[in-house]
Amino acid sequence: MHLNSKLLIQKYAKPYFKKGFKVLEIGPDQIPSTIENLVGESLTWHTLNIFDDPRLTFPSSPEYTFPIGDEEYDIVISANVIEHVKMIWGWVPELATVTKKGGHVITVNPVSWGYHEDPVDCWRIYPEGMKSLYHEAGLTVNQSTAENLESLHLYNKPFNSLKMWPGSSMNSKKTKEIIKMTIGYPVTTSIDTITIGTK
Repeated sequence: MHLNSKLLIQKYAKPYFKKGFKVLEIGPDQIPSTIENLVGESLTWHTLNIFDDPRLTFPSSPEYTFPIGDEEYDIVISANVIEHVKMIWGWVPELATVTKKGGHVITVNPVSWGYHEDPVDCWRIYPEGMKSLYHEAGLTVNQSTAENLESLHLYNKPFNSLKMWPGSSMNSKKTKEIIKMTIGYPVTTSIDTITIGTK
């Protein structure tokens, strides 16, 4: 998971996780996942993916009908997944279905990253698009923001005050590129959308 996604999760999503919550993470980047390690609470953490991995709670899951009962989880979270889902209008409602009444659906998705198949790459979604998807799934949007936090984290300066333009994450850059930026050459950095909704 790239740096900007981690920073958005820490800033906006982490306060939603409470001790004892049951969490479903869609498409974890590793086991245990980066998000699970970031949250650091005493939680029941389940994982689901379309790929086959015996370490997952739900391996080889269908994309639009999870093998899970309705209203099972306090939080359903995914980061850097929705851009790889072909029919997002069918997927977001399934996230809502497995979320408990009063629970939360949290998604983080890239806005500025280039094309990257895994196995497909379909979407870049701004807050207005995410709000529409959440609304159609019966979720109330608490937060939907497209933001870059990397530049503040790395350089203590906002994105628009540095010589950057939208692109890939700073932590994917080679040291040489970062050195170039510090002496005035422009580089790309990521912008991601985080959306948090309540069922």
